[in-house]
Amino acid sequence: MKNPSRRALVPARLRSLLLTACLLGSSAGSWAQAPSPAFSWPGGARAAVSLSYDDALDSQLDHAIPALNALGLKASFYLTLASPVVRQRLPEWRRAAAAGHELGNHTLFHPCSRSAPGRDWVAPHRDLDKISVAQMLEEVQLANAYLHAIDGQTQRTYTAPCTDPLAGGKPYLPAVAGEFLAMKTRVGGVVPSLAKLDLADVPTAGPVGSSGAELIAIVEQAAAQGTLASLTFHGIGGDHLSVSKEAHQALLQHLAAHPERFWVDSFVNIARHLRAQRTGLKPEAAAGSSSSGR
Repeated sequence: MKNPSRRALVPARLRSLLLTACLLGSSAGSWAQAPSPAFSWPGGARAAVSLSYDDALDSQLDHAIPALNALGLKASFYLTLASPVVRQRLPEWRRAAAAGHELGNHTLFHPCSRSAPGRDWVAPHRDLDKISVAQMLEEVQLANAYLHAIDGQTQRTYTAPCTDPLAGGKPYLPAVAGEFLAMKTRVGGVVPSLAKLDLADVPTAGPVGSSGAELIAIVEQAAAQGTLASLTFHGIGGDHLSVSKEAHQALLQHLAAHPERFWVDSFVNIARHLRAQRTGLKPEAAAGSSSSGR
C-alpha cells in the first residue's frame, strides 16, 4: 500500500475490530489446539513468527531493520519495486538481504481494486479491476527478475497487494502461485492448523496503531497453539498505516527474550521448513532448486 493518507481511511474502531479478528483466528476453540506430535519448529520452539514489512518504505530502512539487526531477528521485506525508496536506497536493501532478511515480491506497481471501499488513492492505470490475469503474472515474474538482480536469490515468497484476489474480475493468485514457495493472501494472524495450511493462501495480520501488548498477544496465541503467527507491518514510527517504534520494539524484545518459545525467521525460510516437515526432506531439498513453490 502506498498512499501516506490511507490510515485516515481506516477508522480506529475498524482497526480495533480487524485486530480482534486476527487474534481470534478462524476457530473459536483454537487457543488450546496442540501441534501435530510429528511436527517441530527449529530449536524446539513453540511457534514460528513471520515478521513482514510491505511497500518498501523509508521507515523500514531507518527504524525496522536496525531494530531487527540489533536483536538478531530476521524478517521479510515485500518491495513494491517501482517505489522511489527502492531506487534511491538500493544499496541499503542489498545490505538488508546480505544480513539475512528476505526481499519478497509485492509486485512492480502495487495494483489494487479501485472499486473497493476507500480506494480513491488507487491510480486508474493501476486498477486491478482493469488488469488481466496474464498481466499480473507478467508483473510478478518481472518483479522476481528485478529482485534477483538485487539479491541473487531464486526462491521467494509473495504478499498480495491489498489482499485483493481478482484481476479483471478473475482469480489471479492461482496463476502466480507457481512462482513462489508461499504467499500471504488474506487477513488473519495466527494459523489455526499447520496440517491444513495451504502455503499458497497464508493469512496475515495487518497491525495499524497497535500497542506492544496487542502485538505480543498475537504471537503468544501462536505459541499457545503451537503454530505460526504472521504479522505484516507498513510504516514503523512513520510513513503510512504505521505502528509506533515503541510498540514494534516491545514486540521484538519479547520475541528475542524467548527463543525457546518463538522461532523468528524470514517467511521464505519458514516456508522451506514447513515443506521439509511435510516431505521428510531437508529444507533445501524440499524447496527444490527453482523459484517455483508448488
